[in-house]
Amino acid sequence: MANSPQAKKRARQNETRRLLKAGQRSALRTSIKNFLKSLETGDLKASRTLYQLATSGIDRAVSKGLHHKHRAARLKSRLNNRLRSI
Repeated sequence: MANSPQAKKRARQNETRRLLKAGQRSALRTSIKNFLKSLETGDLKASRTLYQLATSGIDRAVSKGLHHKHRAARLKSRLNNRLRSI
């Protein structure tokens, strides 16, 4: 448990950031899942639109420090490969 005032403040800040990032992470996962579902249905036009939304969400996650840039590149590459396969 935090004892010093600085450590208590850091604990409060970390909790706030954890809650904010949880929502951002959930939104990112949802956008990726929506894209993958559209691929299963075979709707190419919707898949392209959802791919753009997913990639912009991934880039946003990198800018906010949620994911590393190399992980984002790997995710986008895998999603793009799935899109090109249909």
